[in-house]
Amino acid sequence: MKNRNMVVVSACLLGVNCRYDGGSQEHPEALELLREGRAVPVCPEQLGGLPTPRDPVEIVNSAVVDRDGVDHSGAIERGAQEAVRLAKLAGCTSALLQPRSPSCGCGTVYDGTFSGRLISGDGLFTRALRDNGIAPRAADHDD
Repeated sequence: MKNRNMVVVSACLLGVNCRYDGGSQEHPEALELLREGRAVPVCPEQLGGLPTPRDPVEIVNSAVVDRDGVDHSGAIERGAQEAVRLAKLAGCTSALLQPRSPSCGCGTVYDGTFSGRLISGDGLFTRALRDNGIAPRAADHDD
């Protein structure tokens, strides 16, 4: 029997050390979803084949590049599609995502200058979720 209201969750919000810097950023709501058996953890960047730790990437002119201009769009897109596939298999109807990320950013992402500035926009995974009828939202953090 399927659990009701399954939520796809950025794995780093559950304490999985999969962020670009090799760390995580636990989030109370994500941990509660996990305890309830409702969280489906994914890291689109790892699912796309990127290592952990890895160089930070940002969206620049619709490509996902690192500081040296190396294009990682293919890996990010592959990971986004695999993560959506997992979310759909689990019956997820919503997502709780790591803010600002070029994959999971929801509403705001870094501006592509690697300066920490934010702009309006969504990461590639967030866009793919929306395209597949799964409602994303960013986890709120105090940082």
